[in-house]
Amino acid sequence: MPTNNSINMRGNHKGYLCLVLHAHLPFIRHPDHEYFLEENWLYEAITETYIPLLKMFDRLARDGIDFKITMTISPPLASMLQDKLLQSRYTRRINNLIELSTKEIERTISNPRLNSLARMYNKLFNEALDLFNSCNGDLIKGFKRFQDSGMLEIITSAATHGYLPLMANDEKAVKAQINVGVEHYKKVFNKAPQGFWLPECGYCPGHDRLLKEAGVRYFFVDSHGVNNAGAQPRYGVYAPLYCASGVAAFGRDNESSNQVWSADEGYPGDGVYREFYRDMGHKLDIDCVKLYIHPDGIRFDTGIKYCRITGKTERKDLYGEEKARKRAREHAEDFVSKLDARMIKLSALMERTPVVTAPYDAELFGHWWFEGPLWLENVIRIISAKGQNGIKLTTPPEYLEEHPVNQQANPAASSWGCNGYNEVWLNNKNDYIYKPLNIAARRMSELADKFKNASGVQERALNQAAREILLAQSSDWAFIINAETFVEYANNRIDDHIEMFNAIYDETRAGKIDETRLAQREAQWNIFPDIDFRMFG
Repeated sequence: MPTNNSINMRGNHKGYLCLVLHAHLPFIRHPDHEYFLEENWLYEAITETYIPLLKMFDRLARDGIDFKITMTISPPLASMLQDKLLQSRYTRRINNLIELSTKEIERTISNPRLNSLARMYNKLFNEALDLFNSCNGDLIKGFKRFQDSGMLEIITSAATHGYLPLMANDEKAVKAQINVGVEHYKKVFNKAPQGFWLPECGYCPGHDRLLKEAGVRYFFVDSHGVNNAGAQPRYGVYAPLYCASGVAAFGRDNESSNQVWSADEGYPGDGVYREFYRDMGHKLDIDCVKLYIHPDGIRFDTGIKYCRITGKTERKDLYGEEKARKRAREHAEDFVSKLDARMIKLSALMERTPVVTAPYDAELFGHWWFEGPLWLENVIRIISAKGQNGIKLTTPPEYLEEHPVNQQANPAASSWGCNGYNEVWLNNKNDYIYKPLNIAARRMSELADKFKNASGVQERALNQAAREILLAQSSDWAFIINAETFVEYANNRIDDHIEMFNAIYDETRAGKIDETRLAQREAQWNIFPDIDFRMFG
């Protein structure tokens, strides 16, 4: 890529907004259990985030709005969305919610406000099932349709969302995470990915070279990664940097992030919005809900929530759908207005059109923030209505095409975690997980070098060993342990994958592989069916 310090002409717009939605969940699949609690993370996200986003895209396209959004669909998430077992279990789950919401309509018939909310949920659940069925259960087809139309730029991430900065002492492990993610994307979307989401926005100097080798054109870093780059960034985070490798780094804009993420000033905390933590799965009498929770009587969220945030009080008022819709519109107008004013100031200081990069976890929209998809849709519609003289939505490839000349500077080590570096994933709560992970990664390289001519059962075993180590490396486990939420499950997953990897390691070296157990592991952990263990060599 050409680089220098003189920047191209401006476009006709005040500035560009690059919206980035990072969609990821850890790979969770337990065919040996008819009902597995942690699988609900996927089912909730399908109903509350992924389907609402697809519905939003449909409405915008129907109204002729040529939106531009960048979206990560991580390899574990894509694999789960295309898994027939999980698709069938989601169908069972959404049908149960339709049945429960129908009973809630009957139960609340004497309370008009509650009854209206029960009808709202019943409608949402039915629409979710309709859209799910229209894709034959494969939501990837739905997202791919918008990518093919040019409205959605889908990018990939590391194989199992491994936190790459903490693998920096083992380049083979980093390359495996990157290359498996890229190859998986090619098989799912029938094209090579242009962009790459570094898990947790975790950048380690030099990893851009590995992205370049994998054919990646751009990635994202947090603001301090750009601001502390090897050379002073002329335009801060409002223009990409080219690393020495030639890969472009787009820096996250703090102000647009804080408007959504901040606990104090972020939009989702407004009192009229729906309260996330008052789910009827925990509130209804057990006789009302027992058929719709875990068969052992374990309660979990149903997605039916009747309260609004109200304020910092235990007493919560009932949710008002119209008031929340109005507030989402007001917050979208506020977001665009502030962004517009900032673009005017930036344009006066820059010799090119500034780009504001605003990445968010996709699951924030709809799951954690019920009104999030509506807010996002309003933002897009308001920007579209302003026309050519306002802000324009863009994607990184489009921006780089218009502005191929950019400053060269290597970003600094950084992440978007608390305090901006590695402490979320490496601290006194979770540091114990890394020794066995590092040993296993080294042993995987040893196997890849020693048995590179493997075939038959031996090759199958080595490919499964590669899957086991990748699954153990997921950044989600360290995050969960640090957050002290589902610690037992996270520990069990790491232990299970490492134990199985070590068993395959010993059996392969001894020339005696347990084929029955191997077949069981291949069936359960069926991610990356075309993986080649030799990439660790």
